Amino acid sequence: MDSAQVDAYLLRLGAARPERPTSGALRELHLRHLRTVPFENLSIHLGEEVVLEEKRLLEKVTRSGRGGFCYELNGAFGSLLTALGYGVDLLAARVYDDEGRAGIPFDHLALRVRTADGDTWLADVGFGAHSHYPLAYGERGEQDDPGGRFRLADAGPDAAGARGGGGPAGAGDLDVMRDGRPQYRLETRARVLGDFAAGAWWHRTSPLSHFTRSLVCSRITEDGGRITLGGRTLTETAADGTRRKRELGTGEEVLAVYRERFGIELDSEPGVRARNHTE
Repeated sequence: MDSAQVDAYLLRLGAARPERPTSGALRELHLRHLRTVPFENLSIHLGEEVVLEEKRLLEKVTRSGRGGFCYELNGAFGSLLTALGYGVDLLAARVYDDEGRAGIPFDHLALRVRTADGDTWLADVGFGAHSHYPLAYGERGEQDDPGGRFRLADAGPDAAGARGGGGPAGAGDLDVMRDGRPQYRLETRARVLGDFAAGAWWHRTSPLSHFTRSLVCSRITEDGGRITLGGRTLTETAADGTRRKRELGTGEEVLAVYRERFGIELDSEPGVRARNHTE
């Protein structure tokens, strides 16, 4: 990632280049990312490739003005942080469903980030509704955030009886909790971007993936709330949790919301794409 690419990325975020890779600068970049680069799965339904290569991810975020899902958002953000001097590890996670069952391996990508002031954080700008700021990676108590009350807990055995890790004590998997509910089971072993290709392919093609069954585009708003467009349903959530929903009546209204509220220019209204799942 060269200096021009860093400048283009920071311009998208509306952020100045940090003088040093500190925890304070990371917090600001993390929040700005959530406000300006939406969590969205439009590529799946527009027939666009999802390529987990740094050049393609950076082009999508900086040149095309788009967002993406976890592999793209955290993959691109990790590249930016590395270029700014942070120590970054890509971590794999399995997302829990409403019944508490963990998803596929490499279900999710999150970031472990080390700063110049000696701190280590869990950064995640690709999970949709989650923490607004990075979470202290070594803290096992509750952490309050505008997005909820979070906790990183040492994970117990999974369904196969494994704790994960396989290294020294304290190096096993972690459960990331939000408001008392497990969000995802995080591995602590560092990965490379290519390791997530199979997970990205599954989410892009499987009829069991929620990404193939629905459209979503979502970001945090400047007042700490959230705006989400799912198909033609626009949901605006205030910082206090109150929600207002309305149905958009025309494709022109949908395109205007993508353009004016998410900064995404589209030629036509996207729709859920029927797939034969043989790709």
